[in-house]
Amino acid sequence: MRFRNYEDALGWLEAHVDFERLAPNHADVPSLEPVRQFLAAVADPQRDYPSVHITGTNGKGTTTTLTSALLHATGLRVGAFTSPDLHAINERIAVNGEPVGDRELVTLIERLSDIEEATGIELTRFELLTAGALLHFSDEGVDVAVIEVGLGGTWDSTNVIDSDVAVITNVDLDHVAVLGTTVTAIATDKVGIFRSEGTAIVGTTNAMVVEVAATKAAALGSTLWLAEENFALLVNDLAVGGRLISVRTPFATYEEILLSLHGIHQGQNAANAIAAAEAFLGRALGEELVRTVLAEARMPGRMELLSRAPMIVIDGAHNPAGMRALAATLDGAFHVTGSRRCVIGMLEGREVDEMIKPLLNLGFSEFHVCAPDSPRAMAASTVAQELRNNGEIVVEHTSALRALAQAREHSTDEDLIVVCGSLYLIAEVRGELLTIPSRHLRRNG
Repeated sequence: MRFRNYEDALGWLEAHVDFERLAPNHADVPSLEPVRQFLAAVADPQRDYPSVHITGTNGKGTTTTLTSALLHATGLRVGAFTSPDLHAINERIAVNGEPVGDRELVTLIERLSDIEEATGIELTRFELLTAGALLHFSDEGVDVAVIEVGLGGTWDSTNVIDSDVAVITNVDLDHVAVLGTTVTAIATDKVGIFRSEGTAIVGTTNAMVVEVAATKAAALGSTLWLAEENFALLVNDLAVGGRLISVRTPFATYEEILLSLHGIHQGQNAANAIAAAEAFLGRALGEELVRTVLAEARMPGRMELLSRAPMIVIDGAHNPAGMRALAATLDGAFHVTGSRRCVIGMLEGREVDEMIKPLLNLGFSEFHVCAPDSPRAMAASTVAQELRNNGEIVVEHTSALRALAQAREHSTDEDLIVVCGSLYLIAEVRGELLTIPSRHLRRNG
């Protein structure tokens, strides 16, 4: 099929089932066979290059981005597949840090539509993006692809790759309707990305996760690297502009490295990325390279400072673990002398009390509540009522931009506004503040 333009190509893609916008779900009997057969029709492009596969409840996007940057700095041509995007689908598929261009993306979607027509296999939107990324990386002749899992591990469409290195950043309760209601069940799903001849890296010391990972690695014969045992984050201190970290790996020790990302959790993400890159290379990265890459690190929408008067910080904390990380970071990293306000909106499927609990003792004078721009958005009134039940001052709004506007109107230059709760909300606010138009097609339902 040939498309007239970028919008037409996206229209074809958006006509497919989208479990990112709808409630996450699995088929009654989950299977990777449709994706495998789809890729087999174009000679299995995922076999044309080695790969690093990254999963986790939180931190997998940062770990993917940092791992990609570290490997690219060694001179390798690196593909990266991440999700979700903030402003345009192009962001998800990148080579050497550069998102796929519009014309390239249209051509790629045309190829996907041709494969669908020829095979009769109709994939979901995310499965198509996965297949498209794997095909694009083959076309681009990458030396390695760093692939972020969309959801879980075992049954995620990205698990059609046979990775050389597999990383679990951490495991917490999230997407329990799909992945399981306990940490052990969720970890069991995530270790499904381990491979018999690969290295499995576990970035958490949670005993339940370590036990599940060790059992899986032993059964497969995988090489296992455990945090604190085989590699370690030795120092993780607050610094001007981010964190000052020291990291030990089996190959080297890197001392007092500036990481230009805010948040205590980003120190472990950086350690995971260094370990992943070195496990793939089989050698040390080198101190100068690590210093340069981490000093230049950027993660849009993750503890990102977008304004200083008033100070506005956005963070894609969209589950209880993310909210706890936000709360742990806020006091040290973003000090203000004035008042604090919070703009918040979240998706259905979250336990509201668990989401807001970390925010209750942070001294917010007001909560400005809205529904994110998503079919899965939780009603602003639901979040607002839970906050009121805890004695908070709450203002409800009909949109994210109205919530942001009133929070700014109520603030002086010495105040702080924190935006959190959903990446859809983050995308709206970030686009408004940085004047970045959304390139997503508007869809009903």
